[in-house]
Amino acid sequence: MRKLWFSIFIILIGGVFLFLFLKGTDETSQITSMLDKSQERYVRQPAVAGQFYPSDKEELTEVINRFLEQVELPRTTGLIRALVVPHAGYVFSGPVAAYGFKAIQGQKVKTVILIGPSHHQYLNGAIIDGNDVWQTPLGQVDVDTDLRDILVKESSLFKIDSLPHQPEHCLEVEMPFLQNVLEDFKILPVLVGQLTDDDLEKISQTLAGHIDDKTLLVASSDMSHYPTYEQANYADKKVIEAVLTGQVSKLREIIDQLTGENIANLDTCLCGREAVEILMTIVQGKEAAEIKLLKYANSGDVSVGDKSQVVGYSSISFSWSGESKPSSEITLNQGQKDKLLEIAKTSVEKYILESQIPQFEINDSLLNEPLGAFVTLKRDGQLKGCLGRFSSEGESASGGESNIPLYQVISQMAAAAATQDARFKPIQASELNDLEYEISVLSPLKKIDDWHQIELGKHGVQIRQGLRSGVFLPQVATENNWDLDTFMGQLCSQKAGLTWDCWKSSQVDIYIFTAQVF
Repeated sequence: MRKLWFSIFIILIGGVFLFLFLKGTDETSQITSMLDKSQERYVRQPAVAGQFYPSDKEELTEVINRFLEQVELPRTTGLIRALVVPHAGYVFSGPVAAYGFKAIQGQKVKTVILIGPSHHQYLNGAIIDGNDVWQTPLGQVDVDTDLRDILVKESSLFKIDSLPHQPEHCLEVEMPFLQNVLEDFKILPVLVGQLTDDDLEKISQTLAGHIDDKTLLVASSDMSHYPTYEQANYADKKVIEAVLTGQVSKLREIIDQLTGENIANLDTCLCGREAVEILMTIVQGKEAAEIKLLKYANSGDVSVGDKSQVVGYSSISFSWSGESKPSSEITLNQGQKDKLLEIAKTSVEKYILESQIPQFEINDSLLNEPLGAFVTLKRDGQLKGCLGRFSSEGESASGGESNIPLYQVISQMAAAAATQDARFKPIQASELNDLEYEISVLSPLKKIDDWHQIELGKHGVQIRQGLRSGVFLPQVATENNWDLDTFMGQLCSQKAGLTWDCWKSSQVDIYIFTAQVF
């Protein structure tokens, strides 16, 4: 009997605690998300005002303006379309964040896509806040609900959920800066957790389809957490250098390397790594003018005393000349590039070792497009084979055209470059481990009437006269440091077997194309 009464007592006590917990949760929800009854809109209230930054409007404005006034920006080129900025308390990271926001001050921005990590909850996919408005001490900013609804319809990886956003600081701390330097903009607040490569690719692709010259992409991330001042400088420098390459694979390589060094108290190298990888994946394939470090510091630079455990901060800008490449050009993200390189390598090895071209099942829509491509093989920096096909959409009348999926073109051309390039002996099994693979995915050919239209280093060229033809990829001019006369002369004489200056004759047809090379 005693056991029965004791069990009932425990259940009652548990019920009371559960009631109090749920009641507290409801009250928190009311504080952080309130219904504006006058407009029937849900407003996210600030969660860390008075902690990470001042809650008083005048004080907050004064602090931000002071940070911005102290900024001396390095010279940048092109229109800044994306930023990596830190998200710690303003006393620590504010002076560094100010560099990023100063760089975009006064730009005409319609939507800011804010992406950051969740510090409070494990997440799958990309979680967009469900509120209609975000409130800060500086006023309200509308959420781009139209874009939110479109993304959710386009991909199941995007979900709407306000709960992870309610206590989260990483996006909120960017808001007052944005309100200070921009006018009349909306936001799309997105939190992400750990992502598979496939998730990263799909989320990036979906977002990229909605980025134009009035969109700003902001990845919120601090850098190293809790090593010594000296070790933070060491680790952060390596991570920044990797980000500046624009290659997600290089960033991962460096982070793995630093993790393997077992640096004391290094909990993370980049707390918003997934957000930064999404940004970098989107930027890849753009007409990138530059990726530039605007400012680096760590908490040891602003705090007095103990520097045995610090946190690193950086502001990095991504700028390009336009919103995207022309529609005739091809834009592959890092995941797609890695997949095609894997296909090329697998195809060469299986063909050399087993005399078979392997079969692949690829669901990616872009990799199934009927695009042209060349595969180049090198060993110790020396060319060992290079063959390819143009897209059948091009204007070339030559036989080297393709109407099969890109991934199959890569597979077939890789095997052909290894065994059928008449300039070289077939690749032997003993050489496989030393091969380097380079892929050039080609835009359709465009016939030109004036050779002055050729942009050296940007355009590849095909010339044709009767049954004779020759092709040089865009990188040939750069790799050989050729001027236009040498580039075209070599193309005519070496590749097409025509006279050196035939390219200036009206009897020769000239086609140009661009290539995404990796």
